[in-house]
Amino acid sequence: MITGTLREVATLLRGELTGGDGEFRGVSTDSRRLESGQLFFALVGPRFDGHEFLADAADRGAAGAVVSRTNSETLSCVRVPNTLRALGELAADWRARFQIPVIGITGSAGKTTVKEMTAAILSESRVTLVTRGNLNNEIGVPLTLFGLDSRHRAAVIEMGANHQGEIARLTAMARPSVGVVTLAGDAHLEGFGSVEGIARGKGELFQGLPEEGVAVINADDCYAAFWRKTAGAGRVVYFGLGPGADYTARDLRVETAGGAQVNFRLVCPLGEAQVSVPLAGRHNVMNALAAAAAAAEAGASLQDICSGLAKTPGVAGRMQLVRGVAGCRIIDDTYNANPGAVRAALDYLCGLEGSAWAVLADMGELGERAARLHREIGEYARSVGVERLFTVGELAGEIAAGFGAGAEHYPDAENLVQALRPLLHGNVNLLVKGSRSTAMERVVAALTESVTAQTAGGAR
Repeated sequence: MITGTLREVATLLRGELTGGDGEFRGVSTDSRRLESGQLFFALVGPRFDGHEFLADAADRGAAGAVVSRTNSETLSCVRVPNTLRALGELAADWRARFQIPVIGITGSAGKTTVKEMTAAILSESRVTLVTRGNLNNEIGVPLTLFGLDSRHRAAVIEMGANHQGEIARLTAMARPSVGVVTLAGDAHLEGFGSVEGIARGKGELFQGLPEEGVAVINADDCYAAFWRKTAGAGRVVYFGLGPGADYTARDLRVETAGGAQVNFRLVCPLGEAQVSVPLAGRHNVMNALAAAAAAAEAGASLQDICSGLAKTPGVAGRMQLVRGVAGCRIIDDTYNANPGAVRAALDYLCGLEGSAWAVLADMGELGERAARLHREIGEYARSVGVERLFTVGELAGEIAAGFGAGAEHYPDAENLVQALRPLLHGNVNLLVKGSRSTAMERVVAALTESVTAQTAGGAR
């Protein structure tokens, strides 16, 4: 964990120190969660201003604060022009003190799962720092880097973005030695403008790698050649299911009986081995290949890869199988949604034995193409065999329109649950998915309430 003095911070950030010097241990950007002795950064955003909580930070025992316009009467402060930029500068300085492999991971889908897989592999042989939850932006990445200490022998950093330039800034901050882009798809189109814009934005990770770094490229992605051409790294390795991939899979099997799992034979420069990953969906084979390549380039062995992937933890709200009311099986994929991820989830749903039903909500940040992309999802759902479709949200009405007969659209989640709940039975597999802003986990909770109550009461 980062430690230092306020004077050192002022010198590094070229800021003005007011009040006495003092030592700090750790950094916080949230006065509600601040721990005694931490340095508080007063960040400013469209709906918040950390300067309003300087007194709260002082009451909780902050060692000092980094501010941009207001000094505290009770806290020593370092005044800088921009506290968010200062947060990144301090994180970059702290990261530079550690000569360890750092893996940076981004992409339109799968980055959190690949992060967890990669960390599980590396943790087989070394203490590894990993991004907690979804702390993958210009606030979250610095907070993750501040956690580095002398115990760590590797770090896995997730990087998210919805505009050009963000990945470049995060890359300069984290200084990864290995970079992974899972894929370029139609997520965050509103900010990037096009899929090509997304590919360029995600490719900023490759451009920022050092000459001795390694770019891990999805060989099956149509932008693979573009990424190879623009990569700053001296080495490039490929993962994928097509020809020419350095890390590939053979004999793929997706199992659903007794728990979700994908099995395959890994073929890579380290050799060949049978791999089992306890996660749902064929798309997780590609995620596993990306993680295997990244971890191997950071020094993991073939045994580490096999054992680590077998222990990969499930990520809440991402393809989690849960038992619902009336014995139905719910696929909780509620954390977020974009067209590519929805298609992958629908593919998995329709590969299960039983009736394929889906509850789909709005997909956010799709820009001018939003209506068309939602309608195409409805068409795709019908084409792959979804039997009944329930939608909620303004844009999701286009999904229902694309699906046609058999789709039911509701104005809100409460009405949807009320209509859907009595229809469920033991032969139904129900996918629930929508963008983060739609909070579709509420639907999952409502459709598992009686099951949870029975379990809590001792029923099995």
